[in-house]
Amino acid sequence: MMTDEQERSLTAEQDTCEVFTYDPAKVERLKRELAGTEGLALIFKALADDTRVRIALALSHEELCVCDVAHLMSISVATASHHLRLLRNMGLVKYRKEGKLVFYSLDDAHVMTIIRTALDHFGEAKHK
Repeated sequence: MMTDEQERSLTAEQDTCEVFTYDPAKVERLKRELAGTEGLALIFKALADDTRVRIALALSHEELCVCDVAHLMSISVATASHHLRLLRNMGLVKYRKEGKLVFYSLDDAHVMTIIRTALDHFGEAKHK
């Protein structure tokens, strides 16, 4: 039977980890490059929803009002508005008002590139 001190010593030994870095310069360079990516996952989270990615894809082709998005996606206007607001808040879509109507489109070509690249990858993976 172990004493309390022996048990604590054994636990401390098990909790220690020797960290070995093969190329410290490379690791430090990558740390600097990765420093500004904290919010990046939010973009993918916004596009992780099937309805939102389909809305973004539709907006990559045409500017659409909320009602058209709702009809195209077979969802309520309130649900379409919710998805569009989330995409807008993430900086993926922009809007313009024309009277009482609000028209949405992709914010810039970068969003289109993300979607097209993902579609290309999906198509290639499907045919392997």
